[in-house]
Amino acid sequence: MLGAMNAASHGQIHARETTGPAVEILGSRVPRGGEVLTPLALQLLASLHRRFNPRRLELLQARVQRQQRLDAGELPRFPDATAQQRAAEWRVAPVPADLTDRRVEITGPVDRKMVINALNAPVKCFMADFEDSCSPTWRNMIHGQVNLADAVRGTIEYTDPASSRQYRLAPRTATLIVRPRGWHLPEKHVRINGEQVSGALFDFALYLANNHEALARRGTGPYFYLPKMESHLEARLWNDVFVAAQEALGMPRGTIKATVLIETILAAFEMDEILFELREHSAGLNCGRWDYIFSFIKKFRQRPDFLLPDRASVTMDRHFLKSYVDLLIRTCHRRGAHAMGGMAAQIPIRDDAAANAAAMARVRADKLREAHAGHDGTWIAHPGLAPIALEAFDAVMKGPNQLAVLRQDVNVTPQDLLSVPQGEITEGGVRGCIRVGVQYLEAWLGGNGCVPLYHLMEDAATAEICRAQLWQWLHHGARTSDGQPITAGRFERLMNDELERIHAEVGASRLTHGVFPTAARLFEQMTRSETFDEFLTLPAYELLS
Repeated sequence: MLGAMNAASHGQIHARETTGPAVEILGSRVPRGGEVLTPLALQLLASLHRRFNPRRLELLQARVQRQQRLDAGELPRFPDATAQQRAAEWRVAPVPADLTDRRVEITGPVDRKMVINALNAPVKCFMADFEDSCSPTWRNMIHGQVNLADAVRGTIEYTDPASSRQYRLAPRTATLIVRPRGWHLPEKHVRINGEQVSGALFDFALYLANNHEALARRGTGPYFYLPKMESHLEARLWNDVFVAAQEALGMPRGTIKATVLIETILAAFEMDEILFELREHSAGLNCGRWDYIFSFIKKFRQRPDFLLPDRASVTMDRHFLKSYVDLLIRTCHRRGAHAMGGMAAQIPIRDDAAANAAAMARVRADKLREAHAGHDGTWIAHPGLAPIALEAFDAVMKGPNQLAVLRQDVNVTPQDLLSVPQGEITEGGVRGCIRVGVQYLEAWLGGNGCVPLYHLMEDAATAEICRAQLWQWLHHGARTSDGQPITAGRFERLMNDELERIHAEVGASRLTHGVFPTAARLFEQMTRSETFDEFLTLPAYELLS
């Protein structure tokens, strides 16, 4: 069990664990921040940081070394060292009752109104996101923890300052799942013995320490989505963190349940191993489709034979994506784990009935595809899509899940997962990447990580695809469908054109004031840089307060 911790709050909070580590809070005061920056939470964070941050940094360095081998021509394969583990018969531990049926899950950031509306939506689960749909300002991170603490206790309320409309929780709410940041992201506002802490450990420690008892009283538990992993060793680190945290807080081992997003091409080759590492804490795997496409581009960025066509044409029926889906479902169900489908990014189009009908038809077809493939549930980004997604899964999935659909017909090879989709690169696709990428980055730098753009709900993953495709096309001299190469000069001209278009759409003041000039400059620099930045959000994070 954790010991007592002393804390003071005179500009900074200095907390000292009984064994020594000093915790410094460098962020400014946030209303109600003391309710979540509690002595217990900070002590748990300090303990986890001391024990596991060195290994986290080693694993991040292993990513760099793996990338160097990929740049030199190595291709991923199923690891020889774990072949016996893949062949053996084993299953993950059962999930609690409120995770048995997950047929529709809604996702979104942790702002107060969103938390209430998502928990009240007609869905099974809500994934509250500290990651890709949340700009990680200090204020957002602390308010998000406050909002989730209130939601867990059923006390969360919100009054819209513009309309005076009041929002409260309904009697029945969705099951809450929390997505902390990935292993690569720091929390620059917290230092322990002078070292920046992991954003993942910060988000996890605060939520778990402050809420595990209240969750137990409500008959539920601490459930998580784990993003951006690239190997089973990174899953092993999470499992060790879970074991240590449960022991420190006096929780029964296995109380924590986690679903891993398979959203990197390297993780796709280690699905069995990832489930095995987390087997007593596993709630399954999820097809994180947008980040998966980004990862495919990023990992093979130096190879001209891995150029992808326009983002809009890289759909889930493409062979490399269908293979990934089928392998995930077969792997999960063989191990008794849920296989969750991907995100429908569409949002209702209020002012165009025909366009809305077409968009909703695409959602319906996508969700039916997932249900027929054997998924146990799916993701949506807007409550308006819940009836469509529920109808699709209800039509196919007669029980609470499809764990009995074993997909023994599936035999996926490395070549299947690495099959490069054919298609055109169009000037419209280049322009669209610029337009979406710059506008998303502007919103993110302004504190908003979930942005409706051109009838889609965009988050960091789709912005990453835009940025990565532009870099890939530019640095390999790709040709658009009109036969013209994408050169630095052409990119500069198209960039200027699209900034003018944004100007016309949103007004001049946004382009010349606030963070828009910074966003446009950073996006252009990252696209034209000789080296590829691993994540858009890392250099951008340095500009956040």
